[in-house]
Amino acid sequence: MASAKQGYCVHLLITCLFFLILCVHLGGGQKKKENMLAEKVEQLMEWSSRRSVVRMNGDKFRRFVKAPPRNYSVVVMFTALQPQRQCSVCRQANEEYQVLANSWRYSSAFSNKLFFTVVDYDEGADVFQQLNMNSAPTFMHFPPKGKPKRADTFDLQRIGFAAEQLAKWIADRTDVQIRVFRPPNYSGTIALALLVSLVGGLLYLRRNNLEFIYNKTGWAMAALCVVFAMTSGQMWNHIRGPPYAHKNPQNGQVSYIHGSSQAQFVAESHIILLLNAAITMGMVLLNEAATSKGDVGKRRIICLVGLGLVVFFFSFLLSIFRSKYHGYPYRLLSIGTWKRKTDVFVDTEGEEVGQTPE
Repeated sequence: MASAKQGYCVHLLITCLFFLILCVHLGGGQKKKENMLAEKVEQLMEWSSRRSVVRMNGDKFRRFVKAPPRNYSVVVMFTALQPQRQCSVCRQANEEYQVLANSWRYSSAFSNKLFFTVVDYDEGADVFQQLNMNSAPTFMHFPPKGKPKRADTFDLQRIGFAAEQLAKWIADRTDVQIRVFRPPNYSGTIALALLVSLVGGLLYLRRNNLEFIYNKTGWAMAALCVVFAMTSGQMWNHIRGPPYAHKNPQNGQVSYIHGSSQAQFVAESHIILLLNAAITMGMVLLNEAATSKGDVGKRRIICLVGLGLVVFFFSFLLSIFRSKYHGYPYRLLSIGTWKRKTDVFVDTEGEEVGQTPE
């Protein structure tokens, strides 16, 4: 009986020791995680105090963004800023990203709950491969817990990369409100002052003869210039900041027409402007041929020239429209088709990505 009681006491003692060791081990592991998390946050805060956007290579990305423990959100811009990449949109997006990060860094609400980082392809190609990413720029949000969802990738093609749009997306993903502060830009004010001065000086010099103000042809030309600029997408270029054209690094071929209806190149808007101007000139000649009372032969020539301008350049315009709106069935004349491109701005591998057939 005494022997059984002693055995029970020994068993109970061993069990208690086991649970004590387990609690110490678990407590030590938890303490280790807390120390590791505190070290990571402290390091990120130190980097953020020096620069609003923290540059990361593959090792830093895996340690501070991917690996647990983490109680903070990280916004990462994947980009290709090296000159040999020829990614003008990457530089423009980077400027907006810097504005946003500075607005957060120097705001009163700044905390260790959100950090802005950047991974350049030439400094972290392994990260691009790990995420199966072949285009830039791309913005992603990495939440404190779990893997990024579909909504954690910013829709750059549809929304653009303005700092205000990025701030709205971040507020939706993290509940962190960022008020964007832009550095003062006086170029617009200076340009307006110069324009007013120029117009005022012209009016002063012609103060004795202001008949030119009532010149209908002059006002019509000015109105047409504004219409051509707006209908060709100049305002879209100003808001979105697309590249001038796309150059294939493999064969050096340059594409001036974007293959998607959701985007365009700057050169494309210039081409559309010239086509619209040529079509308008044709319509003006047709109207002149119909309303003038001059020589019949001369009017016939003007009519044929105007008709030729309208038919040829409108056919050209339709061919561009067909190449962008795939499946559009109508055409006027069979003028060469444009090579279609994807929505990707730049290929970080130096190759074309996802090229669609002719």
